[in-house]
Amino acid sequence: MKGVIANAGTTGSPDVRPRLAVSSCLLGEPVRYNGGHSRDRFLSGVLDPYVDWVPICPEMEAGLGTPRETLRQESSPRGPRLMTRTTRVDLTDRMTALAVGRAATLDVDGYVFKAKSPTCGIHGVPLYRDDGPPVDRRRQGLFAGTVMERHPLLPVEDEGRLHDALLRESFVERVFAHARLRALLSGDWRPRDLVAFHSRHKMQLLAHDPELYRQAGRVVAAAGTRPPAEVAADYAEVFQRTLATRATVGRNVNVLQHCLGMLALDPTRRADLVEVIDSYRAGLVPLSVPTTLLRHHARGEAAEYVRDQSYFSPFPDDLRLRNHVPSG
Repeated sequence: MKGVIANAGTTGSPDVRPRLAVSSCLLGEPVRYNGGHSRDRFLSGVLDPYVDWVPICPEMEAGLGTPRETLRQESSPRGPRLMTRTTRVDLTDRMTALAVGRAATLDVDGYVFKAKSPTCGIHGVPLYRDDGPPVDRRRQGLFAGTVMERHPLLPVEDEGRLHDALLRESFVERVFAHARLRALLSGDWRPRDLVAFHSRHKMQLLAHDPELYRQAGRVVAAAGTRPPAEVAADYAEVFQRTLATRATVGRNVNVLQHCLGMLALDPTRRADLVEVIDSYRAGLVPLSVPTTLLRHHARGEAAEYVRDQSYFSPFPDDLRLRNHVPSG
């Protein structure tokens, strides 16, 4: 396990395969209400070679089969209920029990839910009253909401939001970071292993939240004086909270400049990199341009600390998730 983490810290993540839960229909399984599927090209095509899927279909696990009646959430004096539309069967308690049981044993690095589903939607699920139009369109699916409540720091998205380049990059980055941390903490780690892990992730954390980055550093500094279980829990919590904060252009620029300052470059090459970083700040080039150049120069200068930062390869390079130009 330690060998896996060492390689992952140097090259980003190729040796650590995230476990990613997913609504089964998004991988092409014919489990939808009409017997069809909702295969997503990014998930089943681009991302598929790099993750281990954990397909889940709450309706099938609840014994509803396919094809089946459509479901919807309806208001009632007892609160929202999950109902079959034609036969009027109340599935709320059955689905809640299933979700609680699944959440209790869920050991994954992220979850991609089916958008707008009354069970699996993470936002925008309609709530109906009688036969009229929706009275609320801001709800979560019953199954997804229960899982998210019990795993508040788990990276989650739906396939619709993953069509946005920035959201897709952020989600995949969190998933691979979560996997690297899980691999470390599930092994026979020592304080020195946590120090090495944190050292490789410093720039990545700094790009997300400088204050939480400092909190994580304080946890690591005290690792040798506290019970390992407490250290692991505290570090995992602050590490995941940090990455849950969206990295910004300004914070990325700060990290890029910080790394540039650690390289012994001649004035011409330094000026070239400054110009590229400024172009990224101005929204003229994607983040992949300055990060690729900095990593290249770090290798040439044998600057191991900069070269080995997870910031430069937070996920497999072949995913090409940093090729979008920031909007500001």
